[in-house]
Amino acid sequence: MPTTRDLTHLPAHVLAADIAARRVSPVEVIDAVIAKVTAQEPRLNAFVATYLDEARLAAEAADKAIRSGHAVGPFHGMPIALKDLVEMEGRVATGGSKVWAQRRAARTATLARKLIAAGMIVIGKTHTVEFAFGGWGTNQHMGTPRNPWDMGTHRVPGGSSSGSGVAVAARMVPWAIGTDTGGSVRLPASFCGVTGLKTTIGRISTYGVLPLTPTLDTPGPITRSVEDAALLYQLLQGEDPLDKLTIGQPSAAPMASLKRGVRGLRLARIPDSERAGVAPDILAAYDQALETLARAGAEIGTIELPKPFGDYTLLTSQIMQAEAYGLAGELVEDKTLPIDEGVRARILGGAKISAAEYFKALQAREVLKAEFAAAFAGFDAVLTPTTKMTAIPVEVVDQAVMPSHFTRFVNILDLCGLAVPTGFSAEGLPTSVQIACRGYDEDTMLRIGWAYQSMTDWHERVPAGF
Repeated sequence: MPTTRDLTHLPAHVLAADIAARRVSPVEVIDAVIAKVTAQEPRLNAFVATYLDEARLAAEAADKAIRSGHAVGPFHGMPIALKDLVEMEGRVATGGSKVWAQRRAARTATLARKLIAAGMIVIGKTHTVEFAFGGWGTNQHMGTPRNPWDMGTHRVPGGSSSGSGVAVAARMVPWAIGTDTGGSVRLPASFCGVTGLKTTIGRISTYGVLPLTPTLDTPGPITRSVEDAALLYQLLQGEDPLDKLTIGQPSAAPMASLKRGVRGLRLARIPDSERAGVAPDILAAYDQALETLARAGAEIGTIELPKPFGDYTLLTSQIMQAEAYGLAGELVEDKTLPIDEGVRARILGGAKISAAEYFKALQAREVLKAEFAAAFAGFDAVLTPTTKMTAIPVEVVDQAVMPSHFTRFVNILDLCGLAVPTGFSAEGLPTSVQIACRGYDEDTMLRIGWAYQSMTDWHERVPAGF
């Protein structure tokens, strides 16, 4: 295990406390991050662009502010990375597309403004699947980040927030921002062995975040621990007049209840029918996670699903394809443009969905919400494996197959979801469990995740050589 003096290995909440207490300076932290990024980025390809010189200047300014008693908050001087859907005025904003390789943002996303106002230092923009439409994390023209858990075989990082997952797992940054429309925070968290928080829609502003499916798009943290995810989420959530979906939503205070434990909570396991096709190592880790939470005092029961998870996946695809085609149809219709063929096919599928079919899909969604709410009554959370498989080699990816079997129901039903590492397969690849709660109940979800991580150390494991 790394020593505590390896600053790039400290979890964000520890690193922030050390900076605030002046046990370490922002300059020391950023220098360590710069050294790690410089050494590892050529191997991993996590970033579209890095701002290392600017980060060093920002660290010097933060150091002076803190030493003079002018810290702007508990995260002043903390490094962070942003998925390249999050706009920063004047900075690259490719959305993962080579077509937009030279595009520069004309605005700054609300969430980026909040991070910067809190004194955080943006290290760079991370790779994403083109237009954020893909779960494996591959990108035909901009390059696929390398999963750091196997440097001998190029394995998928998970998508679409691929670069953010890799950057956090490889200890290049302590935390990063991703976005999640059908699993795009939780899938890279699962494949890369880190923690990923899919927030309820309207919790965090999407203003200045390039859209894929506005009905379902949600930004969220990718971190090394649930505690770090809760801290970042608490900072970012809240009303934004530039995003009407955030108006009137209840405020969250996850840190107030984070460490209360799970005694008295009732957690749902998946029915046996949903275990089919899940890798044995993942099922074993899933069952062990449930046993761990049971030992902590949670009651475990089996949920009777009104629909198999596959049905939620299909309906989610219909809505995603229709809205993605409305946003990027002209680009993907132009066969002369260098667009990832898997992404092109998915978006072109939206051209075949009529307005009537799209409207019926939205109506069907409301029916599914009511059905699931009835089945979920009496439970505080439902736990599933995050993925059916561990990270597969890039060369065997079938773009027609989606790794999001267990994640999409969270989006379509307006729930919140949390992916946390649960161990490793026989090949040494991370496994993960997903904790899903009712919409706007992130506090309970994070509480369950923290309880699990307080009893295990899987989230502290580091890929060899990083």
